Amino acid sequence: MNNYEFLCPTKIIFGKDTHKEIGARIKPYADKVLFHYGGGSIKASGLYDDVVASLKEAGIQFEELGGVKPNPRLELVHEGVKLCREKGIEFILAVGGGSVIDSAKAIAMGACYDGDVWDIYSGEAEAKKALPVATILTIPAAGSESSPSSVITNYATKRKVGHTTELIRPVFSITNPELCMTLPKNQMANGVSDMMSHIFERYFTHTQHTDLTDSLCEATLRTITKNARILVRDYENYNAWAEIVQCGSFAHNDFLGVGRDQDWACHAMEHELSAIYDIPHGAGLSILTPAWMRYVYKENFPMFMQFAVNVMGVSGTFRTPDEMINVAIDRLESFYREIGLPVRLCEVNIDATHLQHMADMAAGTKTIGGLKKLNADDVLSIYRMALK
Repeated sequence: MNNYEFLCPTKIIFGKDTHKEIGARIKPYADKVLFHYGGGSIKASGLYDDVVASLKEAGIQFEELGGVKPNPRLELVHEGVKLCREKGIEFILAVGGGSVIDSAKAIAMGACYDGDVWDIYSGEAEAKKALPVATILTIPAAGSESSPSSVITNYATKRKVGHTTELIRPVFSITNPELCMTLPKNQMANGVSDMMSHIFERYFTHTQHTDLTDSLCEATLRTITKNARILVRDYENYNAWAEIVQCGSFAHNDFLGVGRDQDWACHAMEHELSAIYDIPHGAGLSILTPAWMRYVYKENFPMFMQFAVNVMGVSGTFRTPDEMINVAIDRLESFYREIGLPVRLCEVNIDATHLQHMADMAAGTKTIGGLKKLNADDVLSIYRMALK
């Protein structure tokens, strides 16, 4: 096991009707707030009205900035930064899923930085300060409600880039499973794929003597698949949503990754995919993850055998590990299909046109991944395996 430090100061406020406490929860931090959200879904569900009423009751002044889209755009972040500076905003409230929260985190850094916030994402500058952020989660997926990470897309340059700093870990997040029940089913499926990938990126490792976190990763993956299947047939099952919401947070606050070398190749490859094609992040991951697994599993047979047996429930003789591992990957693909996700690029109308460019952007002259170091040729091979 590796040396590690772990700190997750985000307070998780979980349960029914907790979103109605938002004004009182923010009041100790600020009096001027940016209320940041996505499209019209929070208005249609009544969540918008609940938030506004709570903020007004607490005497909190607020400015609104809606319009966040999946793969959140740098252009809207720039609008938010300008608004924060002009209005003297002290605190940002993100109401939505990972895209809204990531956008809010970018605004929080940009409001405290003299240049273009993209400098921070591109690695040309370092964030020194950020406005505090809180969230009301509506889509369990990215885990951004308790993570120190944010991913933003610059459509002018077709680049999707993440940045991680403890400055942007939310001070608190309200997670009410009831708020998820109005989501379209494809968003549930994409969210499940994303949180599973967050675990895979930590789970598949060469680091030895990680029994506890191995077991925690496996239990979380089993919990996700079990409850996602329940939601497919019973979409308003509160207890199943509660499990999924909890798994999403733990999947990405890094508790499951402590003491382990991590991978993150699938995320790097998917970022290039969604930067070019603007497909949902979870759908991109459900396509690329099985292909990545088939490409790299021989780097660590025991780890993938453990996955096959402990997560996917494969039984058989350990004398044929290739067969057992491929059965496990087949079962993972079947699960993705069961909840409505694609598993091939052709299923989302993507052909080979941009594969070389994406591979060059993902790896270029460097390598990505921890389990197997992948160069641009490796990445291109994985993209090709995922085609059809």
